[in-house]
Amino acid sequence: MKILALSGSNADGSFNLALLKFIAKHFEDKYDFDVTSVKGLPMFKEGVDAPADVLALGKKIQDADLVLIASPEQQHSVTSSLKSALEWLSSSVHPFHGKPVVIVSTSPMPQGASRSQLRLKTILISPGFGAKIFNGDEFMMGTAPKQFDENGALVNEGTVKFLDHFFSEVEDWYKQITK
Repeated sequence: MKILALSGSNADGSFNLALLKFIAKHFEDKYDFDVTSVKGLPMFKEGVDAPADVLALGKKIQDADLVLIASPEQQHSVTSSLKSALEWLSSSVHPFHGKPVVIVSTSPMPQGASRSQLRLKTILISPGFGAKIFNGDEFMMGTAPKQFDENGALVNEGTVKFLDHFFSEVEDWYKQITK
């Protein structure tokens, strides 16, 4: 399965990007990952044609079998950089239509960006998107600064075990919706 792993953060030292990199490495023998980010994309401007880098992201989404989004949380919602990228994509190329999407998140706060996941799911099922959203177990990792070692590996064995379980559920769901 070809997975586009998209970080919704534009922060330097993003924990969500670190999480996606860990996931890609952890499952590298099982899935084909392309890890990318919304960092550097211009803010959405209505009435303007989508820039080339946004169209390139749309193509990556279209070419992927599944999109894995790591959604940080700002002000109890998705980041402005992720929302802007999604606005470009929903107004120009519509690559999420019928696309299987899985959401993960991590945060320095104990809740693990739970509210951003809920908001993102609502966005991705709205008109202009029409994504197929995974709604099984949720992967929300709190206290992010304590979760990674100096090499970017997750330090808690229980977290890695749950991540394995989570992806087992994702794989079962993916097989079911793509029959």
